[in-house]
Amino acid sequence: MCKFIQTMAFLVPLTITSLCFSQTTAPKVSLQTNVGEIIIELNPEAAPISTENFLSYVNERFYDGVIFHRVIKDFMIQAGGHRFDMTPKTPSKPPIVNESNNGLKNLKYTVAMARTRVPDSATSQFFINHKDNAFLDGQKGRPGYAVFGKVVKGMDTVEKIASTQTKNLERYGNVPVKTISIIKAVVIKEAPVKPAAKQSTQPAPVAKPKT
Repeated sequence: MCKFIQTMAFLVPLTITSLCFSQTTAPKVSLQTNVGEIIIELNPEAAPISTENFLSYVNERFYDGVIFHRVIKDFMIQAGGHRFDMTPKTPSKPPIVNESNNGLKNLKYTVAMARTRVPDSATSQFFINHKDNAFLDGQKGRPGYAVFGKVVKGMDTVEKIASTQTKNLERYGNVPVKTISIIKAVVIKEAPVKPAAKQSTQPAPVAKPKT
């Protein structure tokens, strides 16, 4: 019995530490565009499939050179599927399962998977919400658009992209007049936080009065 209690006493703080660790080490991705940087923090706990899919595209450098091809101010900005000349870039992976029931909402500056009308059709394309878009959230019996991250830095860049002038180009609408490209997308490697030095519990020496 004592051994069991000792084991549980060890596991409880370990579990709490693990939870804190996972929350403070959420993966981040830097989108380095020709109009500024956007840093996205991913949520692998709520959206593991979408997060893994996005990171796999980042790690294979799929997004390097693609553009924000659909921009609608006060709605969203979309990227991940077209080159600078608007030719489609074929996804390298199969479509993923829709995770729109994960509890994350399509709030302003959140990042979600783009898809067709087919719920489980998302591949490489994603969008950043430019306002709260509750109608994109999943409802009972109606799949929505799966949020898997949020912008934590570079909101000014998002605003700059959202405010750009757009045009219709052949069968595509809302295409930026001036090309807005992702020069490079990379996972941010963060150095581990060093534990704080232990403070001495010994009382400070008291100076003796001079005689």
